Amino acid sequence: MRPHALSRSLLHLGNRRYYYLQYQSTLWQLQQTRNSSSDSDSSGGSGLLGKLFRAGLGNKHKEPADSDSSGAAGSSGSNSNGRSGADASADDALVPSGPERKHHKVFVVELSRKPLFPGIYTPVIISKNEALVKEILEVKRQGAHAYVGAFLKRSSDSSSSSSSSQQQGGQGPQAQQSTNMFGIPQAAEAGDAASHLYDIGTFAQVHTVLAGDSGDSAQLLLLGHRRVRKTKVISSDPLRVHIDHLRDESYTSDDILKATSMEIVNTMRDLLQLNPLYGEQFRTLLSLTGSIDLQDMSRLVDAAASLTSADDATLQGVLEALSVPERARMVLALLKKEVELCKLQADIREQVEGKIAKDQRRMLLMEQLKSIKKELGLERDDKSALLQRFKERWEEKRGVAPAEVAKVVQDELDKLGGLEPVSPEFNITRTYLEWLTSLPWGCTTEEVFDLGRAKKVLDDEHYGLDDVKDRILEFIAVSHLRGSAQGKILCLVGPPGVGKTSIGRSIATALNRHYYRFSVGGLHDVAEIKGHRRTYVGAMPGKLVQCLKSTGSSNPLVLIDEVDKLGRGHTGDPASALLELLDPEQNSAFLDHYLDLPLDLSKVLFVCTANSLDTIPGPLLDRMEVIRLSGYAQDEKRAIARRYLEPSAASEAGVPPASVSLTEPALESLISEYCREAGVRNLKKHIEKVYRKVALQLVRAGARPVREEEEEEGKGKEEAAASSNESSSDSGSASADKVEEKAEAPSEGSSSGSSSGNVKDSSKDGKKDGKDGKSKSGKVRVVYDGPPVVIAREQLKEYVGQAPFARDKFYETTPPGVVMGLAWTPLGGATLYVEAAKVSGSEAKGSLTTTGQLGDVFRESATIAHTFARNFLADRDPAAAAVLAGSALHVHVPAGATPKDGPSAGCTLVTALLSLAMGKSVKPDLAMTGEVTLTGCVLPIGGVKEKVLAARRSGVRVVVFPEGNRAEYEELGQELKEGLEPHFVATYDQIYQLALGH
Repeated sequence: MRPHALSRSLLHLGNRRYYYLQYQSTLWQLQQTRNSSSDSDSSGGSGLLGKLFRAGLGNKHKEPADSDSSGAAGSSGSNSNGRSGADASADDALVPSGPERKHHKVFVVELSRKPLFPGIYTPVIISKNEALVKEILEVKRQGAHAYVGAFLKRSSDSSSSSSSSQQQGGQGPQAQQSTNMFGIPQAAEAGDAASHLYDIGTFAQVHTVLAGDSGDSAQLLLLGHRRVRKTKVISSDPLRVHIDHLRDESYTSDDILKATSMEIVNTMRDLLQLNPLYGEQFRTLLSLTGSIDLQDMSRLVDAAASLTSADDATLQGVLEALSVPERARMVLALLKKEVELCKLQADIREQVEGKIAKDQRRMLLMEQLKSIKKELGLERDDKSALLQRFKERWEEKRGVAPAEVAKVVQDELDKLGGLEPVSPEFNITRTYLEWLTSLPWGCTTEEVFDLGRAKKVLDDEHYGLDDVKDRILEFIAVSHLRGSAQGKILCLVGPPGVGKTSIGRSIATALNRHYYRFSVGGLHDVAEIKGHRRTYVGAMPGKLVQCLKSTGSSNPLVLIDEVDKLGRGHTGDPASALLELLDPEQNSAFLDHYLDLPLDLSKVLFVCTANSLDTIPGPLLDRMEVIRLSGYAQDEKRAIARRYLEPSAASEAGVPPASVSLTEPALESLISEYCREAGVRNLKKHIEKVYRKVALQLVRAGARPVREEEEEEGKGKEEAAASSNESSSDSGSASADKVEEKAEAPSEGSSSGSSSGNVKDSSKDGKKDGKDGKSKSGKVRVVYDGPPVVIAREQLKEYVGQAPFARDKFYETTPPGVVMGLAWTPLGGATLYVEAAKVSGSEAKGSLTTTGQLGDVFRESATIAHTFARNFLADRDPAAAAVLAGSALHVHVPAGATPKDGPSAGCTLVTALLSLAMGKSVKPDLAMTGEVTLTGCVLPIGGVKEKVLAARRSGVRVVVFPEGNRAEYEELGQELKEGLEPHFVATYDQIYQLALGH
């Protein structure tokens, strides 16, 4: 009985509000009407009294949702009992004076977020629309009801599509109403003023108006009455449109509609229980509207739609639906979606709250446990545990550490015990103790002084480099005889790619020392070597202290790479900081700025690498023992390629060893025409490139990877099949053949079907192994049954492209004035030509011009050679001397983009000038090097090995060296000197007889 009593009370309150609003509306209509005949009779006569009478009947006769004549009424349309359209039209004939009949021209209020549904209150803010605000305030000031049309703004996409469709088809409302009531065409601008709004809106009453801060803004409280459609634009400022009032389509209240209504109510109840925000929104709605008639399907659906958080386009679709059953189904789907969203939100909230509660509970229990253990004396606080850890770590090194260090550590421990953990000094002291107790004070690794083992390690990892290997063996022998190893400073100097850095690791392996490498190339901060002061924020010790901590040994091998490329900045000169580090007399008490304690580095073996000695400061170079790595000869490169580079490239590319063959002529051509540099780094890149292309060919030819586990499984299946065949002798031959075929399938390599199957199984195993965290990449074997790929010399172009050094000689027979010389470069040796020519028509007789990007020393050598050549020919050939004295001369060294400098081209320059003056070519296959003085003496030069290698690469047979380089030449290996005819000269007369005396 309670629902019926509640309904009667709500109906009574609604009737009282209905009478009052109807009375106000009637007064306003009487004041504004101009027709006293038919309109006055219909507005104040029996129609209004009949409506009041029907409203007074209460529950006996329910109006067909004609709620637009009352302030809190819902949308108009058929009632819940499903009355027909005839009844509705009859009722409509009784209310000709309502707002539906009168208000066909309304001002437009634009809604930016969601549409306004009938029977729903919504606040709207108007800004920058002074004309509309004035009109509404004027109507409210007269004490009348203000009615407006609330239309939702279209989105950008829908607005553009709507405008385009109207322009193309002309089927929109504005296109249909192109003239006013007098037949005058409307302006295009007025028609476009409402194109950004949806056509279907809500006829709304302005319940409350609050003026804004400025005259063009206000806040309205709108009450929706019924659905309307705008048909045309009357004015644009303020926007005023002509509207048609819409009614709901008639419907029949069947069981399906009743079930839908009940489901909507139940869903709204679930929604209110799941999210308190919906409950508060619903209470606000009830406080404004008074009540919601659950028997009125149209009003119930509109109220439910206003509660949802659907997008604007979806809610606009609900508003435009005039079929109540269809609208109910749309709203029910929206409500169900809201319920699912609320459930998902509840699940997320429960997960987050559960995690937070679990963490808070754990933290609370841990704090309680810590307090209990502290009270019982079972555990100390963090500072006590930290002090205990430092003391335990220091006890292991107290006996071998210096007394000064032990005193500082004890003082710092006492200091840390008296500091609070929140003090800034606490973290500084803790970090300092971390470093002090982590360093290996006096702890060393046991060295192995076995010459045989050291030689085997060096030979296995490097080919050649006899000078370096002999020096390391000497160091091991001296250490063995003395019983202890002292630190040394070795400097390996050579072109890139000769193995300077890698040999440092081999030395550490041979001596059983820990290996540590750091590069000083471009280093400009002294603190990287000597550390920062502890007063700085983020201070750290230098590289050497970090080295000792990471290796845990006082006698590691430290490789200082690129020592010739040290920088210099505003923070100091790192080269000067290295003086103390690399001095055997000083590094026994090396002082790091961070530790501020003497550190013994005398047992550290330092190995430095550099490409050139020219940029290393003299005092720093004086502390090093220089070992030169000149580069590799062609036969050494061949051996390195066969022994190290090819197996490594085949392994990296996954190529089986027997599936590719790089012929000797191809390898010779690869070394001589593609990779002429002193090292083997470029040769390694080219070989890797060849093997990558070979891998592509093998895969296209049918090569496939097979795991060892699969092969063993296949063999096990074959054995099981064989034993099964032997035991079951009475079985048919067909089944036996079938078993054999199954057993042999995994091991067959010729059929494409079995190959693809194996690959698929391997990928599955790989995924499984990846999940388990175990890699089986080393257990894969490549199976290739085709013929091996043979790479001949003629095919190198297909693998590595054109040869950059196909021709080394510019001249097969050198003309007069052209001589080949030998030069040293940081990348190894090279051959170069010196060309001399007369400048015809020049008046600068006896002058000399040099080109080819020559350095100062080279130009001075050219001047010396010019003077000596004129004096040399003055006694032997006056006519030739007259050529040099009476002509302007030009000396050029080709490859002008490459800088050239040095005095070793003196004899070559003299020979070129003499050959030009005498008109005589030099002896073929002759190359020379040596510095010439004004008196004709030939002085020694450097880089003999590099120049010999350059001569061998260029096919030179006769080489000329100064007499002072005879001993250095004789120390070269026999394989380097093979095929060369050396000549050692002390004066230029000997060179003249060799080059031009033929």
